[in-house]
Amino acid sequence: MIGFGPTYDLTTPTYNRTVVPVHLTLDHDRIFGALGDGTRRDIVRRAIDGEEGVAELASHYPMSFAAVQKHVAVLERAGLVHKHRIGRRKVVRTNLEALRTARRLLDRYEELWQGRVDRMDQLLHGSRKEED
Repeated sequence: MIGFGPTYDLTTPTYNRTVVPVHLTLDHDRIFGALGDGTRRDIVRRAIDGEEGVAELASHYPMSFAAVQKHVAVLERAGLVHKHRIGRRKVVRTNLEALRTARRLLDRYEELWQGRVDRMDQLLHGSRKEED
Protein backbone atom coordinates (compact mmCIF):
# COMPACT_ATOMS: atom_id res chain seq x y z
CA MET A 1 0.00 0.00 0.00
CA ILE A 2 1.33 3.40 -0.96
CA GLY A 3 1.12 5.93 1.84
CA PHE A 4 0.72 9.66 1.44
CA GLY A 5 1.98 10.60 4.86
CA PRO A 6 2.72 9.16 8.27
CA THR A 7 0.52 6.28 9.38
CA TYR A 8 -1.11 6.47 12.77
CA ASP A 9 -2.27 3.68 15.02
CA LEU A 10 -5.77 4.80 15.93
CA THR A 11 -6.06 2.25 18.72
CA THR A 12 -3.14 3.61 20.75
CA PRO A 13 -4.09 6.48 23.07
CA THR A 14 -2.05 9.64 22.70
CA TYR A 15 -1.47 11.81 25.76
CA ASN A 16 0.06 15.18 26.36
CA ARG A 17 3.02 14.13 28.49
CA THR A 18 3.47 17.64 29.87
CA VAL A 19 0.01 17.49 31.48
CA VAL A 20 -0.39 13.92 32.71
CA PRO A 21 2.29 11.24 32.98
CA VAL A 22 1.32 8.42 30.61
CA HIS A 23 1.92 5.57 33.06
CA LEU A 24 -0.46 7.12 35.61
CA THR A 25 -3.14 7.81 33.02
CA LEU A 26 -3.07 4.28 31.65
CA ASP A 27 -3.39 2.78 35.15
CA HIS A 28 -6.28 5.08 35.96
CA ASP A 29 -7.92 4.41 32.60
CA ARG A 30 -7.74 0.69 33.28
CA ILE A 31 -9.14 1.06 36.81
CA PHE A 32 -12.00 3.37 35.90
CA GLY A 33 -12.74 1.46 32.71
CA ALA A 34 -13.11 -1.71 34.76
CA LEU A 35 -15.28 0.05 37.33
CA GLY A 36 -17.46 1.50 34.58
CA ASP A 37 -19.50 -1.70 34.45
CA GLY A 38 -22.11 -2.44 37.13
CA THR A 39 -21.41 -6.18 37.22
CA ARG A 40 -17.71 -5.56 37.78
CA ARG A 41 -18.42 -3.04 40.54
CA ASP A 42 -20.61 -5.64 42.21
CA ILE A 43 -17.89 -8.31 41.88
CA VAL A 44 -15.41 -5.93 43.55
CA ARG A 45 -17.92 -5.30 46.36
CA ARG A 46 -18.56 -9.01 46.89
CA ALA A 47 -14.84 -9.78 46.83
CA ILE A 48 -14.30 -7.25 49.64
CA ASP A 49 -16.91 -8.90 51.85
CA GLY A 50 -15.60 -12.42 51.64
CA GLU A 51 -13.77 -14.95 49.66
CA GLU A 52 -16.09 -16.25 46.99
CA GLY A 53 -14.84 -18.42 44.23
CA VAL A 54 -15.50 -17.59 40.61
CA ALA A 55 -18.23 -20.26 40.50
CA GLU A 56 -20.00 -18.73 43.52
CA LEU A 57 -19.73 -15.26 42.01
CA ALA A 58 -21.24 -16.53 38.77
CA SER A 59 -24.32 -17.77 40.63
CA HIS A 60 -25.24 -14.15 41.50
CA TYR A 61 -25.59 -12.97 37.89
CA PRO A 62 -27.93 -13.82 35.01
CA MET A 63 -25.05 -14.64 32.69
CA SER A 64 -22.82 -17.56 31.87
CA PHE A 65 -19.89 -18.67 33.98
CA ALA A 66 -17.60 -17.71 31.07
CA ALA A 67 -19.01 -14.16 31.04
CA VAL A 68 -18.32 -13.76 34.76
CA GLN A 69 -14.80 -15.11 34.22
CA LYS A 70 -14.26 -12.41 31.58
CA HIS A 71 -15.44 -9.72 34.01
CA VAL A 72 -13.03 -11.05 36.64
CA ALA A 73 -10.22 -11.03 34.06
CA VAL A 74 -10.88 -7.34 33.28
CA LEU A 75 -10.75 -6.57 37.00
CA GLU A 76 -7.51 -8.54 37.34
CA ARG A 77 -5.86 -6.65 34.46
CA ALA A 78 -6.85 -3.40 36.17
CA GLY A 79 -5.31 -4.65 39.41
CA LEU A 80 -8.61 -4.38 41.30
CA VAL A 81 -8.87 -8.06 42.21
CA HIS A 82 -6.62 -11.07 42.29
CA LYS A 83 -7.35 -14.79 42.31
CA HIS A 84 -5.69 -17.38 44.44
CA ARG A 85 -6.30 -21.05 44.97
CA ILE A 86 -7.77 -22.52 48.12
CA GLY A 87 -7.92 -26.22 47.45
CA ARG A 88 -9.76 -26.67 44.18
CA ARG A 89 -11.41 -23.24 44.25
CA LYS A 90 -10.15 -20.06 42.61
CA VAL A 91 -11.05 -17.42 45.14
CA VAL A 92 -11.38 -13.74 44.15
CA ARG A 93 -10.19 -11.08 46.55
CA THR A 94 -10.33 -7.29 46.12
CA ASN A 95 -7.07 -5.34 46.05
CA LEU A 96 -7.90 -2.57 48.50
CA GLU A 97 -4.82 -0.53 47.55
CA ALA A 98 -6.09 -0.22 43.96
CA LEU A 99 -9.42 1.08 45.30
CA ARG A 100 -7.53 3.57 47.46
CA THR A 101 -5.64 4.74 44.36
CA ALA A 102 -8.94 5.37 42.57
CA ARG A 103 -10.29 7.20 45.63
CA ARG A 104 -7.20 9.44 45.79
CA LEU A 105 -7.61 10.38 42.13
CA LEU A 106 -11.29 11.18 42.66
CA ASP A 107 -10.35 13.29 45.69
CA ARG A 108 -7.88 15.25 43.55
CA TYR A 109 -10.55 15.87 40.92
CA GLU A 110 -12.97 16.97 43.62
CA GLU A 111 -10.42 19.46 44.99
CA LEU A 112 -9.73 20.77 41.50
CA TRP A 113 -13.39 21.30 40.66
CA GLN A 114 -14.28 22.66 44.09
CA GLY A 115 -11.55 25.26 43.68
CA ARG A 116 -12.94 26.24 40.29
CA VAL A 117 -16.49 26.48 41.64
CA ASP A 118 -15.27 28.59 44.56
CA ARG A 119 -13.45 30.96 42.17
CA MET A 120 -16.56 31.28 39.97
CA ASP A 121 -18.64 31.99 43.07
CA GLN A 122 -16.18 34.72 44.10
CA LEU A 123 -16.31 36.24 40.63
CA LEU A 124 -20.10 36.24 40.61
CA HIS A 125 -20.44 37.67 44.10
CA GLY A 126 -17.71 40.21 43.45
CA SER A 127 -19.47 41.47 40.32
CA ARG A 128 -22.78 41.76 42.20
CA LYS A 129 -21.18 43.89 44.89
CA GLU A 130 -19.77 46.22 42.24
CA GLU A 131 -23.25 46.60 40.68
CA ASP A 132 -24.89 47.52 44.03
